[in-house]
Amino acid sequence: MLVGNNTFWHAKRSFYGYFNGWSITTLAVALVFVGPFVALFVVATGDTEGIWSHLMQTVAPRYALNTLILMFGVGILSLTFGISTGWIIARFDFWFSKILEWGLLLPCTVPAYIIAYTYTDFLEYAGPVQGVLRDIFGWTSARDYWFPEIRSMGGAILVMSSVLYPYIYLLARTAFRQTSRSYLEIAKIRKPSSAILIDLSLARPAIIAGLALVLMEVLSDFGTVEFFAVETLTLGIFNIWLGMNNIAAAAQIAGIAFIFILSLLMIERGARKRQRFYDNTKKNVSVRLQVASTGRSVLYIVICVLPIILGFIIPVSILLNFIFRGLSTSNSEILITAAFNSVTLSFIVSLIVICLATIMVVTTTYKKQPFLLWLSTISSLGYAFPGAILAIGVVTFAGGVDGIIEKIYVYFSVAANNGFLIGGAGLLILACVVRFQAVGYGAIVAGVSRLSPNMFAASALLGYSFSRTVFKLSPPLLSRSMLAGGILVFVDAMKELPMTLLLRPFNYETLATFVYQLAKDELLEESALAAIIIIFVGLGPIIILNKYQRK
Repeated sequence: MLVGNNTFWHAKRSFYGYFNGWSITTLAVALVFVGPFVALFVVATGDTEGIWSHLMQTVAPRYALNTLILMFGVGILSLTFGISTGWIIARFDFWFSKILEWGLLLPCTVPAYIIAYTYTDFLEYAGPVQGVLRDIFGWTSARDYWFPEIRSMGGAILVMSSVLYPYIYLLARTAFRQTSRSYLEIAKIRKPSSAILIDLSLARPAIIAGLALVLMEVLSDFGTVEFFAVETLTLGIFNIWLGMNNIAAAAQIAGIAFIFILSLLMIERGARKRQRFYDNTKKNVSVRLQVASTGRSVLYIVICVLPIILGFIIPVSILLNFIFRGLSTSNSEILITAAFNSVTLSFIVSLIVICLATIMVVTTTYKKQPFLLWLSTISSLGYAFPGAILAIGVVTFAGGVDGIIEKIYVYFSVAANNGFLIGGAGLLILACVVRFQAVGYGAIVAGVSRLSPNMFAASALLGYSFSRTVFKLSPPLLSRSMLAGGILVFVDAMKELPMTLLLRPFNYETLATFVYQLAKDELLEESALAAIIIIFVGLGPIIILNKYQRK
């Protein structure tokens, strides 16, 4: 009977634990975030009016094949850049290594669509490279020589790899530095040449995690593939949704794209299911840096400088050249408006993401409610959905919410609104919050994991309520995590293009859409200032990331 009573009171306490302000808020927020995911799959079951069979016979296989080729090419080249530079920086001390360690992160401040625009201007027939070649060799027309076409699959692989490899570099460098010296010493005793294999084996989870981020970005990209005329699934979603006006068929194409990402994650998790990557020794001693000889220093500098030149120096130099020559936009009013919209949108999104992420993480960690923890984790998967895919779910979900609100207005005899979310900036804010919630959620989880699990229990013994503890302790204890997560979300929102193009209100421009519209009209020079602003805004998070990594 005692056991039964204990079970009853435990169940009763767990039941009432869900019905407090913090748990209800977390539940409501998580359900809102999950709503677009569910809506995406619901709309995919709709009637495609016969378009789907036509797509399968014509363009859908080409979309899928091009997407796979692009993902494979960018993945291989990004792995080459990221692993080689990460291993060199983590293992050797050579000339300018400290500068290069920071510089290798710079390319991730350049959005892929901007580097695509700059490389096209740099390498096309009328560009400076081919112009110099014609002057040197006396060529008079394109028939006299062959030059690789930048607007191609190979060009897309090159430019996207040049700005996406830092995802792999950052995680691989950290993993190499965390490798215990004992592993490498044992490897050198048995077979000296196997040390690099030990490094790669132990760093594989981090490398695959970075690769997954790279492939997600490839699948999400719209500006580059649209400008280079590479027909991928994301471009197909735009064409079918906006061109054929069939959101159900677009959602089904989006489902194929999501299957790619889901399959990638499942294969990686299955591959390392029975493997362990931690060190059981009592003392984990890090590996000392090897001082490189003169010859090796030169080689390492060349390897590390190459991706920096490709991903940062060339595109930024081209844009600055346009600005210094006075070719950037003269319409300062539109540029100022676009910059204001970008900053305002990014600030609002980052503030909402960090506040909601803090509420969700603190509640699920210290209230210890498994269902809420599971639901919060699911709700933070928005980053795994490419922007064009998530936009479909957000539009469908927002339309349903607007329909419910309108019915409530009618029920209470209140004048119906014209759409609370659809058609306004609120829709774009909701989409960005859902997409970038994972960034803020991960930052707060990392911060909370360093706090004592008994902190709230100790606070309760001192007479503080849960709410008072949250407001009193969270800001000082989680300030670094909140700042880092907020800045990362801010920069991601500044660079976001596909969702902004699809969901922005009429006559609403951001820096990203401003650059896209001008570059699409072959007016790259006029977009140079806006592009430089987007790039320089990303420098802050890079400095913070590097500082945290060095610590």
